[in-house]
Amino acid sequence: MSKAVIRTEGLGKKYRRGPRATSGLLRDTLTRAFSSPTSFFRRGRAETFWALRNVSLQVNQGEVIGLIGRNGSGKTTLLKILSRITLPTEGTAEIDGRVGTLLEVGTGFHPELTGRENAYLSAAILGMKKQEIARKFDEIVAFAELEKFIDTPVKHYSSGMSVRLAFAVAAHIEPEILLVDEVLAVGDIKFQQRCLGKMGEVARTGRTIVLVSHQLNQIRRLCRFAIWLDSGQVRQTGPAAEIVSAYEAEMSLGGPENTRPPQGRAQVLSWKLEDSNDNSDHSLASYGPVTVSFVLRVNEHLQGVHLGLTLYDQSRRPLWSRTMEGVIIEAGMHELRYTLSSLPLQPGAYIWRIGIYDSTERVDDWECLPQMQVVTTPFAQTRDDIAGVLNIPSEFDVKLIE
Repeated sequence: MSKAVIRTEGLGKKYRRGPRATSGLLRDTLTRAFSSPTSFFRRGRAETFWALRNVSLQVNQGEVIGLIGRNGSGKTTLLKILSRITLPTEGTAEIDGRVGTLLEVGTGFHPELTGRENAYLSAAILGMKKQEIARKFDEIVAFAELEKFIDTPVKHYSSGMSVRLAFAVAAHIEPEILLVDEVLAVGDIKFQQRCLGKMGEVARTGRTIVLVSHQLNQIRRLCRFAIWLDSGQVRQTGPAAEIVSAYEAEMSLGGPENTRPPQGRAQVLSWKLEDSNDNSDHSLASYGPVTVSFVLRVNEHLQGVHLGLTLYDQSRRPLWSRTMEGVIIEAGMHELRYTLSSLPLQPGAYIWRIGIYDSTERVDDWECLPQMQVVTTPFAQTRDDIAGVLNIPSEFDVKLIE
């Protein structure tokens, strides 16, 4: 049985926000008094808030845990407490093992030092011994693709070059516990794919990883379990695919359900999946057949209109589309139904967009809310950069032909 290497109990972190401290000079005092008279006379009434509150969790050795939540939900604060960068206000956090952190990569590079000197310095700060750094140095430089510039002062690097070097150093340390905060989205697309591949490689070595990322498909691919933080507290924990889907479903409800004016010739009011088998009208748990229906209110007779439906992924790539011309719809309430024999998509959030046009005039055009959540079991490649969009079960065997 795996032992627990990270344990927190009733963990909380309180910060204070209020008037900034001044130099004490008359000039600064008068400036603050005239710019904000009300706050000037409320000195000492600093407001406090809890970035984390009552967080209790356990991470076992070898687990890869995804940490998700809105901006400001406490994810980075939790990692900073676990990495001993900051102390908790209340509760305890116990770490059993050598910890490596990938937080805010690139901070700490000295602009006057060369890439080589900064790589050695950064690796030493992260806990690597000099002999270990020397042994891995060529591999680090090759990963960052900076062979020609490694002896150039970092002040002459572009921001992308600095980030590549910082990630390469941090990714080649060998801690027992690795804390990663939103660093898989750095650099260009090619380098992001390499970062993701490296993280997958690290995960397969059996090291414990806690990963913060807003790229939710990465959480699905790399992590077995996920923790959802909301306003500094643990909202939900469980299998990564399940928790990420629940989070995506709530995020898709974050905007107004329908901001289009009700007056007009016609308007799509709602949508749903029929027989979704997941106790949700907007969650897809089977591979097909799939029927998606839309409620349409027609205020004026529509004669020969263009009716289009498109399915997009989160990157706005169109995945499927159906267009019909010359559609006639009488005034009244109607249900538009589309039946697909199958919809084998990777788990995640998807967007239906339905449009009605009369010649070049828009009658209605709606990106449907909430978004569709696909919660089927994934069968495809585990690497997110080559997994693709389709999720099709397959069988494999080896047959001797001679």
